[in-house]
Amino acid sequence: MLGLCLWLLLAASPLLAQKKLPVIRANSTQVAIRDGAFLDREAWTLAPDARPDVYTADRTRATKSVTFYTDLDSIRFRVKPGESYDFVILLQGRDSCFTRIQSAIPSAGDDTPRAQHSDTIPFQLMDNNAICVQAVLNERDTLNLHFDAGSFDIRLTSEAILKKTQLLAHQDILGGKAKPDFNDLANVSTVQLGSVKLNSPTVLATGVTATGMDGRFGWNLFEGKVVEINYDAMCLVIHSQLPRHRGYARSRLTFLRSFPCIDGEFKIGREKYAGTFLLDTGSDQALILDSNWVATRALTDQLALIRSSELSDPRGVKYVTKIVRVPEVRLQRWVTTGIPAYLLPSRNPVGFEVHYVGNDLMKRFNSLLDFKKDHIYLKPNHMMTAPFLGNS
Repeated sequence: MLGLCLWLLLAASPLLAQKKLPVIRANSTQVAIRDGAFLDREAWTLAPDARPDVYTADRTRATKSVTFYTDLDSIRFRVKPGESYDFVILLQGRDSCFTRIQSAIPSAGDDTPRAQHSDTIPFQLMDNNAICVQAVLNERDTLNLHFDAGSFDIRLTSEAILKKTQLLAHQDILGGKAKPDFNDLANVSTVQLGSVKLNSPTVLATGVTATGMDGRFGWNLFEGKVVEINYDAMCLVIHSQLPRHRGYARSRLTFLRSFPCIDGEFKIGREKYAGTFLLDTGSDQALILDSNWVATRALTDQLALIRSSELSDPRGVKYVTKIVRVPEVRLQRWVTTGIPAYLLPSRNPVGFEVHYVGNDLMKRFNSLLDFKKDHIYLKPNHMMTAPFLGNS
């Protein structure tokens, strides 16, 4: 009888318009996900009201396995770029949680070649290296957002949401009957960034952004396009096709957990060490070093200490932060020397071993981030010899 009722329930769903969906069982709302090589044991919380609840797999242009693990069952899909996969998780034998796994790569659509088209987004480079862009939400609310290649979608600070937008107007905050619920924002229909108009982008609240900014916007807003960061002209240019790039060097743009990364090389003493760098244009630092990477290679004593400080969290736990000097870093064929680097005091927050190249270093290069063919192009600009902030 249970199987028959379940089948009738599923048949009534729009998701079943074409075919019967696979079903797995769960008693707990917590679900672990293995996405390619990465296992996150606290990745997902079941939401029976979502129709469907969508999990976007980490970005890759290769086919890979994605597995959902409940406390009772599991299901695995071979996820291909541009495709999505629907299934149901039956919670406690009664609630059907309609779930979709979708590729971070959009479907190919119409591949007919089109004329080159470009949109320009003027920016200011702030004293803390933030790429500051004026944004207009819903043709009404003006905010200062910074472009962060190590971030996703649009993230607004709670203070900016309260004071500079109407995204909480539907909540009775002014009446004093409720505290603001930043998980229940009004829909954002448009965001204007220079000549770029984004329709119905994902907008969420955040507690972390560059100093003085109202929020940030990430690289994935420009999936399938080429993002030019031009520090000489102080603008972002969003190209539909790769523009002319004389004088630029090219290398592969790789993705770890959907974060864009570039391979580089350290020279410390007489030795050279390969490294992977997450592009973090939202950071005011030049480099941030993975502490585990440094420790396993016994490099701590070979990096000259610039300064250190001791911080305490609300529990009274003390952390020592260090700024060290890296003798030489090579990105593509370009070499930079005497670079201040922040040494992470604990485990890498992204959950895997990687360094960060921040905007105190990236601002020295005009760059082309090709999210169509996954390459990065760099060319030194007028700030190549500017002093590093961390040296002062």
